[in-house]
Amino acid sequence: MDADYVVITLHLFGALCAGGIIGLERSFHGRPAGFRTHALVCVASSLLMLVMLYQWKWLPGTTSDTIRTDPTRMAQGIMTGIGFLGAGVIFKEGLSVRGLTTAASIWITAAIGILIGVGFYYPAILATGLTLGILSLFRRIEARMPSQSYAHHALRFERDQVLSEAEVRKIMANHGFNIANMSYRITEDGQHFEYRMVIRTSDARNMSVLSTHLLSLEQVKCFQISPTGD
Repeated sequence: MDADYVVITLHLFGALCAGGIIGLERSFHGRPAGFRTHALVCVASSLLMLVMLYQWKWLPGTTSDTIRTDPTRMAQGIMTGIGFLGAGVIFKEGLSVRGLTTAASIWITAAIGILIGVGFYYPAILATGLTLGILSLFRRIEARMPSQSYAHHALRFERDQVLSEAEVRKIMANHGFNIANMSYRITEDGQHFEYRMVIRTSDARNMSVLSTHLLSLEQVKCFQISPTGD
């Protein structure tokens, strides 16, 4: 077998392994872009860089000595195109934006594919390990770090049974919440009044406790608690 074919095969299978490993972590956590998506992105990036490196193979009448191109232009094109794919996995769920981490993982997977495509294996392997560490180990560190949990909250009442703003704020404070901002709304049918607010707490478990309390209030006709997050 031609030595170049061996090198090309190693590059593509290396990209398949790197992309697949990163994709497995995403699939394990139920992300829409998982094992197959990341594997394809990494292999495609590697393949396109190989096209640049071996132009003399597919351009008739030329040799490696007569071809002088800049592979970084292909890398720039790949990373620009990956931006569209990354945008596809970012979606809005209610008032929260999700998928940012998956988009970032697709972007770095493309970069790893480029490195493998040009045969720069050491930084590619190192980057694969770092990416896995960020996606898995950092998740645990982030979960243990003290942080504020935010949620979009809405409360609906009959117009003649509305709790005062002071009472609503007292309920939030008693359950460990601060109100970042509050707005007021009368529904289209004119029968209901709504408070809408962003609430924050230092303990995400408070949201479940607040939900249980609101269920016990007869005046509350409808409520929504939508945690924000990636």
